[in-house]
Amino acid sequence: MEHLLENLGLIQDGTILPGFIFGVVHVSLVILGFYTGWSINRLLKNATKGYIAGIIGASLAHVIADLLAALIDPTMRARTAGIVLGGLLPLLFIPLLEKYVTKSKSHIMVGDHEDIEKDLNDEHHH
Repeated sequence: MEHLLENLGLIQDGTILPGFIFGVVHVSLVILGFYTGWSINRLLKNATKGYIAGIIGASLAHVIADLLAALIDPTMRARTAGIVLGGLLPLLFIPLLEKYVTKSKSHIMVGDHEDIEKDLNDEHHH
């Protein structure tokens, strides 16, 4: 495996490319969440408007994935607090955006896997 990683340029001078493990873990957690049906959005749906649950849920899911990925990747571990705080900071702007920004009518925010399944099963007329 190490030879393959070296041939791909992911290991240089005996050290794995910084952030590589972070990227693998982060995206793997997102994919795992999608295929298992686990959804922060579903937990938030009762407490907020549907689209806000989608925005907050997607953001929190990424922050959690960032946290776990940074803790697992030794090259990113020292940056964990900054990554998590940087990911949480934009959430503070949601109330302002809700109050002052008009949502696009053509944009859809899909919050749950059942919604995705319904969208995929619907006939699309173009």
